[in-house]
Amino acid sequence: METVRFGVLGTAQIGINSVIPGLQKSNYCQVKAIASRTLEKAQQAAEQLNIKKSYGLYEDLLNDDEIDAVYIPLPNHLHVPWSIKALQAGKHVLCEKPVALNTREVEELQRAVESSKGLKCMEAFMYRFHPQWRYVKEIINSGKIGKIRALYSTFTYHNTDPDNIRNKYAEGGGGLMDIGCYCISTSRFILNMEPDKVVGELKYDPDFNIDNHGNCLMDFDDKTASFIYGTQQYGQQEVVIQGTLGKIIIDQPFTPPADEIINIYLIHDDQKEVIEIKPADQYRLQADEFARSILDNNPLAYSLQDSYNNMKIIDAMFESSKKGEWVTI
Repeated sequence: METVRFGVLGTAQIGINSVIPGLQKSNYCQVKAIASRTLEKAQQAAEQLNIKKSYGLYEDLLNDDEIDAVYIPLPNHLHVPWSIKALQAGKHVLCEKPVALNTREVEELQRAVESSKGLKCMEAFMYRFHPQWRYVKEIINSGKIGKIRALYSTFTYHNTDPDNIRNKYAEGGGGLMDIGCYCISTSRFILNMEPDKVVGELKYDPDFNIDNHGNCLMDFDDKTASFIYGTQQYGQQEVVIQGTLGKIIIDQPFTPPADEIINIYLIHDDQKEVIEIKPADQYRLQADEFARSILDNNPLAYSLQDSYNNMKIIDAMFESSKKGEWVTI
């Protein structure tokens, strides 16, 4: 097998606009088919993206022998059920974040992978594959900012559309699941450790019944990581890594444009250094990494254990907000 042949379950915009084009740009992937709950929507997406096959049933795509792997951008509450069905059909799985609704679901998915005879399943946290993070880690390892003491992150946007999946509680909507999870993941990714305890205060939209704002703090022994997320406020993304001798600012940490130079700011010795990062498509890089893992039969860059650890903190944040106290991890 020289390339991995993908099918796509669903026509969500993240897939249409970003992930599928990234798969198509990869030298290691082919997108062979797309399915939707209605054949017409699948046909429209297939025509738009020059995909050969379209299906009006997800099951029909899973029964296609020409498909090696599936990408799943379905609503959050469908991630685990359809990931398991795909694994049972003999397909590798790249599933959108959050991969599950809670840790119990992640454990269910882990059991399905373990019994699948070598199939791979990865959560699509695409930001980690952008080269800017390699430079960030190189700066940290160089000692230029000293020892990390604190990490701050922000991820916000404005969306009050009642028909948007992010605002539907029954389908796994809400800000912590949609964007707060990035802030948690980034903190763990940069600090390379798990928090001891967490505390969070979440605010809820009275009409949608989803969390639309949160202030959260994670304790990592001698370090802290805090973040703010919001779904009904001015859009912003930023990560600040504070060390004993300086700091790093990443102002496009999660969704940097694929066709633009982006900057990392390093502040140390009373000077501000601008580090330019060449344009990069993190969706293509994610596709490359996932496909190479399949083709070479190598371990995934990020296993479902990483997904479990992230979800454990999400669960704890909901619990902390409800109880109004710290929760031990």
